[in-house]
Amino acid sequence: MKDDVWSRNEIESPCVKLCVVHPQAKICTGCFRSVDEIRRWSKMHPDERREIMDELPERKPQLSQRRGGRAARLARK
Repeated sequence: MKDDVWSRNEIESPCVKLCVVHPQAKICTGCFRSVDEIRRWSKMHPDERREIMDELPERKPQLSQRRGGRAARLARK
C-alpha cells in the first residue's frame, strides 16, 4: 500500500541553510545565489534552476574572506 500522505515532490535547491547575504557581492554565502534568484526560485522552470545551479561554484571566488577573527590574530603573532 502506497503512503501518498508522506510523499513529497520538492523543488531541487542548493540551499544549505546558511543564509547570509554578502554585503558587497550581494549573494548568499551559503548557496551563492543572488537575492533575486532566491526570491524567484520556486517559480522558475526546472531548466532555469539547473542552469543557475551549474554556475554557482564559479561564484564562490566573488566572496572575500574575513580579515578579522581568531585566524587573523594568530597570524599576527
